[in-house]
Amino acid sequence: MELEYIHAVILGIVQGIAEFLPISSSGHLVIADALLKEYAGTSTPEESATMGIALHFGTLMSILVVYRKDLVALLSNYRLMFLIVCATIPVGLVGVFFKDYVDAAFGSPILAGAALLLTAAFLMAGRALKKSDDELSAMTRRTAMVIGIFQAIAIIPGVSRSGSTIAAGMACGLNREHATRFSFLIAIPAIGGASVMELKDFVTGEATFHGSPRPLILGTVVSFVVGVFALRWLIKMVVADRLHFFAAYCVIAGLATVLWQLSLR
Repeated sequence: MELEYIHAVILGIVQGIAEFLPISSSGHLVIADALLKEYAGTSTPEESATMGIALHFGTLMSILVVYRKDLVALLSNYRLMFLIVCATIPVGLVGVFFKDYVDAAFGSPILAGAALLLTAAFLMAGRALKKSDDELSAMTRRTAMVIGIFQAIAIIPGVSRSGSTIAAGMACGLNREHATRFSFLIAIPAIGGASVMELKDFVTGEATFHGSPRPLILGTVVSFVVGVFALRWLIKMVVADRLHFFAAYCVIAGLATVLWQLSLR
């Protein structure tokens, strides 16, 4: 198998796992891509940007499959749709007005490693601050906005979108299962919107891609399949109150990345 296909498989696995487990897919993609470029020379920034769109599309399809029943029920739940819109506004504003800054930060492995430590702090705080056991039917607009703000913070590579929003939901009083459900319902417009913004650069000609589409297709399929299994496993882990396992992993991965980057300087 050629190196570009191996690269696609590796990044597809990383995206499929890290998009849903509270360990930051964007941070892990930055770190994995830096490792591959440092030791294998298999990618360029242009190819990475295109692959990122493909991988996010694959995991978006994973959410649609796992939460398909919830999405059908959502069509008649106007209150929940309104809360999803409220939670999406912060990340939409950050994406529009800070896109250039985020693009620059996205390529920094040391920043991603440091942000993984912040993810660990969010996970432990959400677990410690959990005081009640509300369902989505009791969620307020204020709670939706707070969760949305944490989703906007997670635009920083290394800050887990799922981890920060689940933790925020729990801290605001949602039970673990419903905090997880809302986290992934608001992921659909967030991931979809981010993909559209990336695609815009290719449509307008600001970015181009000249490689073969087959590695992109392979990466998409791998991230979708792995994502379905990872999302279902995460739901079980959150319900069983195992978020501290992921916090410990983020501390180890974050410190290892920071030390690796410092050793290169």
